[in-house]
Amino acid sequence: MSKIAVLVSGGGSNMHQLIKNGIELNCVIADRICGAENIAKENNIPFFMFDRKIINISEEIFKLLEERKIELVVLAGFLSILDGKILEKYENRIINIHPSLLPKYGGFGMHGLKVHQAVFANNEKESGCTVHYVNNDVDAGAIIEQEKVDISRAKSPEEIQKLVLEKEWILLPRVVKRLIKK
Repeated sequence: MSKIAVLVSGGGSNMHQLIKNGIELNCVIADRICGAENIAKENNIPFFMFDRKIINISEEIFKLLEERKIELVVLAGFLSILDGKILEKYENRIINIHPSLLPKYGGFGMHGLKVHQAVFANNEKESGCTVHYVNNDVDAGAIIEQEKVDISRAKSPEEIQKLVLEKEWILLPRVVKRLIKK
């Protein structure tokens, strides 16, 4: 697999790690105005934005993926929920990075700092990140790989977030490289 699309909603730090690890991206797709656009432009990667308020953002993204003959879709901080035809056509070819050790702290509404706040509130000693396949259930697709993080000394959700993000930057490029070699 070589034609990769990355879907983003934020600053694009995970996407940037893919680029820094020599992974060629065909395009970047966002569901809102975000910092990832600047990274895409700096690296001459085509950037597309679909307003998440569009009635069916999944359908619009699906059309673009088909048009560009995308083979692997990487959700890297993408906050919209994909559904419908895109999940059928790209079954086992859409992956997501999630900031917890799934199945813990996953599901609808569990993203970004909200995950780390819940982990901190529950006095967890270990957290981490998960790359998994995307299916019809939020954060419930088959797990590809996880990285654990000792958070026993973390003093805040923000500290946990920083520790986990550093592991995401290692895990996501490693998994993508393995998948594109298949």
